[in-house]
Amino acid sequence: MPMTEFQEIWSYLTRDPLLWLTATLVAYAIGDSLFRASGRKPYVNPVLIAVTVLAGALAVTGTSYTDYFEGAKFVHFMLGPATVALAVPLFVNLSKVRKSAVPIIGALFAGSLTAIVTALGIAYALGVRGQVLISLAPKSATAPVAMGVSESLGGSPTLTAVLVILTGIIGAVVATPLLNLLRIKDWRARGFATGVASHGIGTARALQVNETAGAFAGLGMGLNAILTAILAPFVVRLFF
Repeated sequence: MPMTEFQEIWSYLTRDPLLWLTATLVAYAIGDSLFRASGRKPYVNPVLIAVTVLAGALAVTGTSYTDYFEGAKFVHFMLGPATVALAVPLFVNLSKVRKSAVPIIGALFAGSLTAIVTALGIAYALGVRGQVLISLAPKSATAPVAMGVSESLGGSPTLTAVLVILTGIIGAVVATPLLNLLRIKDWRARGFATGVASHGIGTARALQVNETAGAFAGLGMGLNAILTAILAPFVVRLFF
């Protein structure tokens, strides 16, 4: 096919907003297929694979993120209903949540504060300052909350969004082997720790492993979002 003809076809396709929505779904389907083929190994993370495939497609086609998002924003919209849907396994495990109220509160404060302080502390020690440093503070909260907190503190919401995704992917990859190494067998503790540390992507991984872990991960993700919004402004002030 002549290059000019290919360019004309591509130009036509990019005018269709469904193109990048379809590409996003296909990329995730590829990632999920590889994940299943690997026997659900945590390091074969479908989100990581999908991000890599899409990044390559954007680079090859010379498409800006703005143009991509315009076509794929329906996926962003569905984050809200997907988050609300996490209430279903939480409701099923409500009696277990009530019995674990005290350790949940303690783990929440420890996990949320540790996530903020370690991110800022390590970055500060390595010479990171200003807007970039602030953008790190809410990286363990779910994306909408993290971006809002970052913007209100003077950080970069875009950078924070990238950090949130990286945090979630890393958490989803390392959570299971790390918790196995630490010999933590309580699904409540495993799930809650994953949700607090790596928000939605980690919660999705927890749901794949165990229903109780997924329920507590969803709880941890929600509570950590609230607490991060409260704690982050106070912690950030310590570094400026």
